[in-house]
This record gives sequence, structure tokens and C-alpha cells, in this order.
Amino acid sequence: MDLELSGKTALVTGASRGIGRAVALGLAREGVKLAIAARRVNLLQELAQEIAGQRAAEPLVLEVDLYQEGSAEKLAQVASAGLGRVDILVNAAGGSRPFPFEATKEQWAEGMLVNFIRLRELSHALVPAMKARGWGRIVNITGTSEPRGINAANSAKAAVHAWAKGLSREMAAHGITINSIQPGRIMSEQIVRMHPTEDDRRDFARQNIPAERFGEPEELANLAVFLASPRAGYITGTVIPVDGGMSRFAF
Repeated sequence: MDLELSGKTALVTGASRGIGRAVALGLAREGVKLAIAARRVNLLQELAQEIAGQRAAEPLVLEVDLYQEGSAEKLAQVASAGLGRVDILVNAAGGSRPFPFEATKEQWAEGMLVNFIRLRELSHALVPAMKARGWGRIVNITGTSEPRGINAANSAKAAVHAWAKGLSREMAAHGITINSIQPGRIMSEQIVRMHPTEDDRRDFARQNIPAERFGEPEELANLAVFLASPRAGYITGTVIPVDGGMSRFAF
């Protein structure tokens, strides 16, 4: 299937590793011109070389620390200037923040900042231009709705789901879709820290995942690339798990 993405432009945050990296590679293979952003610029440069080696357009490499005030708006400006426009935004930056009950206000604020506040600021900085052009895609990489304990990222991602649903209703008439993807146990640095051995991953999968294995970043990226395409124009406001059947809720 031709996803009709050739010639589109995209900004992918959190692109230095894991899911963000896989989504960037998937978009590049479909002919999308990319801006890739993260803190670890050396890993972005390696990704840019890999993409260029596949005869795709070399991405714009943007070093960004989303903890810094004003970073989201600056990133939107630089990406828009470098690409000419941003048709697609993939929000893949962020990460788990498990806390004890006694966690401080500062810990909670930090977890909400990178996992929700900056994501919203970046999206809101790019939406007006998408609206003016009558087309745009926002894909958020979020998290589980079935937390096993207190985790600021879970709370922040739930906020993303509610915000994205509301925004999707306001933007659908302007050709802009906003969707969220919930990763299950998708292989990444974070997952390896949680499940450091192959035996641990195998035991967890057998007990908790109907597919009986962890997923690969490319398996989630396939969905993200589709949602970013013109082919997915009637899909908006959704939260879609990619978890091998691990989530237990029916809807």
C-alpha cells in the first residue's frame, strides 16, 4: 500500500533511541523529510547517517533539552524553518517516573513537565500552521492505562490522552488528526532496565502477555507511520495499545 507520505515533513522527538528512532526510520523509508530531536545529539547523528545511507533525505538534527523553559517553542520554530513546514509531529520524548508515595512536589513536577507539559506546548506551537494549511498529523507515544504502582509518567500520559481527545475534536474539521499509541513491553533501554535478563523477560511474557514475547520498536512504528499518513485521515482521537494483548480492558 502506498501511504502517500512522499514529500511530507515530520518532526520526531525522542528520536535518539527506541520507539522514536524506529518511527523516524519508518517515516524516512516512506519518503518523509525529517527533523529528529533529542538530547543525545551523537545518537541523532548516527541515525541521520543511517537514514542517508538508505538513500533517503538526510534529516535535520536538532539537539534539545525539553526540561528547559521555552524549549518546545524554540524547537517548533527551528524545525519549521529547517523543513519549510512541519506536516507531522511525533511526540516520542519522555519516560517512566516510578515514585514512592512520599515523592516530593519537585519530582511530580519534573515527571509531568517532560511527559505532558512540553508535549502540549510543542503541539500547540505547530498546530496553527497545520490548521492554516488544512492538513496535519500528531501522533503521541504514551503509556499504559493499567499502572502497577505510582508513576508520574502514567498520570502525565493520562493527561495526554484527555488533552489529545479534546484537541482532536476541535481540529478534525481542519484536516488535522491527533492519536495516541500505548506501548506495552516494547524493547528499549528502559525495558532492559526493568527486565535486565532474557530469562526475566521470558518469564514476564509468559505470565502477562498473550503473545508470549516482548515487542520490537518497529512493530509499534508501523502503526505510527500509518497514523501519520493521509490513508489514516478518518482515524482521530484514539488511544491504541500495541502490547501483544497484555492490557486487560476491553475498550
